Amino acid sequence: MGVMFHSFPLDGILRGFRSLSYDALMTIDPLITAFDRALRTLAGVASSARPNPAGNTVDGPLTPEERRHAAGLMRINHTGEVCAQALYEAQALAARSADARSRLLHAAREEEDHLAWTQQRLAELGGRTSLANPFWYAGSYAIGICAGLAGDGTSQGFVVETERQVEEHLTGHMDRLPPADARSRMIVAAMRDDEVRHGMAAQDAGARDLPWPVRAVMRATAKLMTVTAYRV
Repeated sequence: MGVMFHSFPLDGILRGFRSLSYDALMTIDPLITAFDRALRTLAGVASSARPNPAGNTVDGPLTPEERRHAAGLMRINHTGEVCAQALYEAQALAARSADARSRLLHAAREEEDHLAWTQQRLAELGGRTSLANPFWYAGSYAIGICAGLAGDGTSQGFVVETERQVEEHLTGHMDRLPPADARSRMIVAAMRDDEVRHGMAAQDAGARDLPWPVRAVMRATAKLMTVTAYRV
């Protein structure tokens, strides 16, 4: 426990609450922006600044069961992007420096592309988004606030570990998607490339390594999300 508290100090989070500027928490603009992004994320109106990686690619023949399975996997990916929006927005709100805030918001904007791409693919497959998305958004936002308040180094470390786990998860999906589902594969591959780049950028920004108990909790939470989102 001593290692855990030294690497991810609870007292650092409390100091973070006290050190946040009046502008960061008490002016109305950041709160309005956060509320607006939450509504847009959960209402399914995310927009993509980049073209859909699937482009004009045509799938091979998919059985009804393969379409349902692919939709379940893409629903997991969509929920993961809902969580990413909450995490990055919350971490940016609690960031200590303008540079850290800018990096987080830039990553959030690219993750919004993923949100739009996965939602489009779900619609093509005849699927729907997860009914539990509001729960996951709220929980991720709370986690993001805590990570941000622990300091910019810890917050960037949280990004590194999150992106590492997401990369593993997306690689697994490439193996599980039906071979004929070319459009989903192209989207997942592009998302994975972005996640790797985000993790490397956070590492270059001075990320601190997270203690193994925190990494283990993150992995267990992600597992619960994937099991839930595939079905609900």
